[in-house]
Amino acid sequence: MPGLKFRVLLDSEKNEEIFRDILIADSDNFESLYHAIIKSFNFKGDQMASFYVSNDDWDKGHEISLMDMSYDDDSIDSPSAVMKSAIIKDFLEEPDQKFILVYDFMRMWIFLIELIGFDRNDPSTPETILSVGNAPREESREEIDEQLFVGEELDEEEEDEFGLNDFDDDYSDDDLTDYNEYEY
Repeated sequence: MPGLKFRVLLDSEKNEEIFRDILIADSDNFESLYHAIIKSFNFKGDQMASFYVSNDDWDKGHEISLMDMSYDDDSIDSPSAVMKSAIIKDFLEEPDQKFILVYDFMRMWIFLIELIGFDRNDPSTPETILSVGNAPREESREEIDEQLFVGEELDEEEEDEFGLNDFDDDYSDDDLTDYNEYEY
């Protein structure tokens, strides 16, 4: 059984390359790959995540989730696989197979993963064999969100920049001048 070399590129807002090359056995499961990726970027790994089988255009395909989220829903045509039971080699369709990992659905950390080669060695545990760039702190996206939506009030020009005044709802603060919550 060969080892698989995956390049894992962090989709970052900065214009710098941040990636890790990970060597993992083809008989290993996606949960092991997930933990190797999260560990290599110094993230906690305490958030929900899903892999998606992808193509050359980086479209999301079949989902491989961290936990079973189907809840016995018969209306789902093809339920997602679960990382713990999904073996990597079963999802390799192309010699340069691509996957997308979405980590923390609130902060939306996105990792673009591509199979870049094979190794004769079959590692017993996944290992990071190359590390390029400094990974941002996991909380850094939360700090950006807090700056945008909490704290200082946005003036009208800043509100417009974020699209908050894109429609007219005919709402006026004057509409509530006669409102007394204790009368109802």
